[in-house]
Amino acid sequence: MKTNFRKNIRFVVLKELAKALKARHKGDYSQEFIHLEHAHVLGQNSTYWHTKIHCLMFAWARRQADKKEYIGQVLRIAGAVSKTAMGAVPQGNTGGSDISPFKSLPLRESHARAIARAQAPR
Repeated sequence: MKTNFRKNIRFVVLKELAKALKARHKGDYSQEFIHLEHAHVLGQNSTYWHTKIHCLMFAWARRQADKKEYIGQVLRIAGAVSKTAMGAVPQGNTGGSDISPFKSLPLRESHARAIARAQAPR
């Protein structure tokens, strides 16, 4: 049975992206990035969401003039585009340059439930 993970995970990813935008408008840039990280964890099994979120992280790094994050996101965008469809994503990885792009991290319970629902056949 096939699932449409990209479509099924859309709501929870967009919810995190909305929270990120709200934090940015408040000037809380560290909270903005935290919500981008949550969106990354949720959407990284979809090439579309994985790449989009890394592009948003890249834009965040550019606005913050964070050179390390900026360069790290360039590399992660390339990886998201080329590796996601092969399943080469470390689960739970938050997507920021402070974490190895190859390191898996524990999933929050709420994230694990959302991902399991999105992967379930319908």
